[in-house]
Amino acid sequence: MDIRINGEAADITLESEKTIGAVLAGIENWLGNSAFRVKGLEIDGKAISGDAIPEAFEREVSEIKSINIAVCTRQDLMLEALTEARCYLAALLNPGPATHTASSVTEGWKNSAAASFLSGELPDVCGILDEFFKTGGTGGGLSPQSVVSLIDERIREIGDPVGEFTRMESLVSAVSERLEDLPIDIQTGKDGRAAETVSLFSNIAEKLFRLFFVFQSRGKFIDAVDSVPIHTFIEEFDVAVKELLTAYSGKDAVLVGDLAEYELAPRLRSFYIALKRPVVSLV
Repeated sequence: MDIRINGEAADITLESEKTIGAVLAGIENWLGNSAFRVKGLEIDGKAISGDAIPEAFEREVSEIKSINIAVCTRQDLMLEALTEARCYLAALLNPGPATHTASSVTEGWKNSAAASFLSGELPDVCGILDEFFKTGGTGGGLSPQSVVSLIDERIREIGDPVGEFTRMESLVSAVSERLEDLPIDIQTGKDGRAAETVSLFSNIAEKLFRLFFVFQSRGKFIDAVDSVPIHTFIEEFDVAVKELLTAYSGKDAVLVGDLAEYELAPRLRSFYIALKRPVVSLV
């Protein structure tokens, strides 16, 4: 059997695989540590999808001349799923014909490939979408504008990561300065500003790491931040963030101030600066 990946001949030798399902499972394992995922399948020139997939997986290798396996990056699949989710949101918030009801849109979303993919890859985002669709666009704790903005932001992060990263520079600087001011804000009773600073920092740090992984998937790696190996830096950053959130919820003002001013503000700046060089090469 001739095996091709994205139309190109693949140097793959079958061993004990007897069915197409077994072949696909082996290729999935082979791709497991890469940034690629299986997206589609053709058997003898015919695309296989939907209800035909289970039956195709049971077919014997001996009766097939060729298969072509379509693969793409995880980020490409993410972008596709988020774009599909955005279309469902538009359909829910802008009803069309009488047959195009909120319940039909919700049912379509629930059974969509996008919902299935996002439930495994972005469970937090998928949870927000599921609740939003379940309530017909009126619940889940977020306004329609907030949900749409969330999905649009995630789409931009994958579709235009350089633009999103570049637009963050002034925000990273501002949030870092606010972290350095956090001890004074707490001491002087500016609780509202302090809470806003913690929230802003959490959001900007999460976004920066999401962009880091997008750049990494495109071959733009950084080995270290301030001479600290990148994996160690990420682990230490994560520990410091958790300590800050715990200290803040426990109203430990002294520890919150120390962590914000001496641990997280400099790390946030350093991480952004370290990413700038590989990002510039993408322009």
